[in-house]
Amino acid sequence: MPIVTIQQGPRSVEQKRELVKKVTDAFVEALEVPAESVMVWVQEYPAENWGVAGTLTADK
Repeated sequence: MPIVTIQQGPRSVEQKRELVKKVTDAFVEALEVPAESVMVWVQEYPAENWGVAGTLTADK
C-alpha cells in the first residue's frame, strides 16, 4: 500500500480534494495499483511555523 505524505501551508478543502485525487491517480498509473490502496496524508503548517532562505514564510 503506497502511503504519500504531503507537507504544505494551509490550502482550501477544494484544493486538497483535487491534490489527493491527482496524487492518487499518479500512483495508480505509475505503480499499477488500485486507487483503494493509495493513502494520502496532508500535513498543513501555518506560515509562522516554516521558512525559506532563512526567513519565516509569515514575514514575506
